[in-house]
Amino acid sequence: MSTHVKRAYRYRFCPTDAQAAELSRTFGCVRKVYNLALAARTEAWARQERVSCHQTSAMLTAWKKTGEPAYLNEVSSVPLQQALRHLQTAFTHFFGKRARYPRFKSRKTSRRSAEYTSSAFRFRDGKLTLAKMTEPLAVVWSRPLPEGASPSTVTVSQDAAGRWFVSLLCEDPSVKPLPARGNAVGVDVGLDHLLTLSTGEKIANPRHERRDRAALAKAQRNLARKARGDGANRRKARLKVAKIYARIAGRRRDTLHKLTTRLVRENQTVVIEDLTVRNMVKNHRLARAISDAAWSEFRSMLEYKARWYGREVIAVDRWFPSSRLCSACNTLRDTMPLNIRTWTCDCGVTHDRDVNAAHSLLAAGLAVAVCGAGVRPQRSTPDGQSATKQKPSRREP
Repeated sequence: MSTHVKRAYRYRFCPTDAQAAELSRTFGCVRKVYNLALAARTEAWARQERVSCHQTSAMLTAWKKTGEPAYLNEVSSVPLQQALRHLQTAFTHFFGKRARYPRFKSRKTSRRSAEYTSSAFRFRDGKLTLAKMTEPLAVVWSRPLPEGASPSTVTVSQDAAGRWFVSLLCEDPSVKPLPARGNAVGVDVGLDHLLTLSTGEKIANPRHERRDRAALAKAQRNLARKARGDGANRRKARLKVAKIYARIAGRRRDTLHKLTTRLVRENQTVVIEDLTVRNMVKNHRLARAISDAAWSEFRSMLEYKARWYGREVIAVDRWFPSSRLCSACNTLRDTMPLNIRTWTCDCGVTHDRDVNAAHSLLAAGLAVAVCGAGVRPQRSTPDGQSATKQKPSRREP
């Protein structure tokens, strides 16, 4: 079975002063066009009218010709058109009840990025040149692109730490389904141990944020003492805080990539728990630790890598009592406080809390697979019930 996977390859680059100024202008124009189009569509929405993406494109042409936004002519038109398409996607998700109403982009907090399609850049002999620029970007090619790859889109961005990135989207023929395996594993996420597998293996929680907590606190105190505004000292202090956060996020992302790749390569089926992390972080005592563990990012990496390599990820209902259920005799205990890490069932089996939860999740996940439920049982089943609460489907002999 052949698959066509589009994959983004991201690289650092160091722009010249002229390139940095041009990209900064482009970021500002992209944000301006997005906000103008959102305002126009919001006003139309108040009048119970709808404005299409094609209509906003015509508005952009008019904005360039007259009025204060005439400076939009100074940058490439392609990133501006892409901003309108991104707004259309946001409204599509809103009308599909998959997201809330689109919000305006802020100069200080919104992501600084611009997307170029193939008509607005030239990629030849390993050199990337964007529209409105005479020199190629000084890209640090930290890893090679797939052989014969031709990028379809290029996204340039600058993060809060001041680092410049370019992301090239292209098809990767090297991503193919792995040979089928007959094993499955249950994964229980936690804080003392980041992952506990049904094989009994426990993977330590690196606690990346804790390693830099003292430096981060010092940098944030220094930032808090600076007067609010656009002063140079405040910008330097904010940049120092952003660099510490970027270092923490980079280590965390590297760890999760290694773990998820290993799980996908070694197992045909991976069973996890369908946790609502956004509700769990409302517990202010555990919010910092839960955020540092990045359970949502772990799941998202696991799911897209499983799709790439022909594996299966099963998410068991969040209300499934994996910790209180004996994996040996299926006896359910009434309570299980968090401070109890080992317990003995009435059948005489002594359980490690996390290993038992992983075993229970694995058994429930395999039952879900037999019932024919999807990866996200709570959201994919027609009647809205959890897959673990459904009766087995009847199949023809």
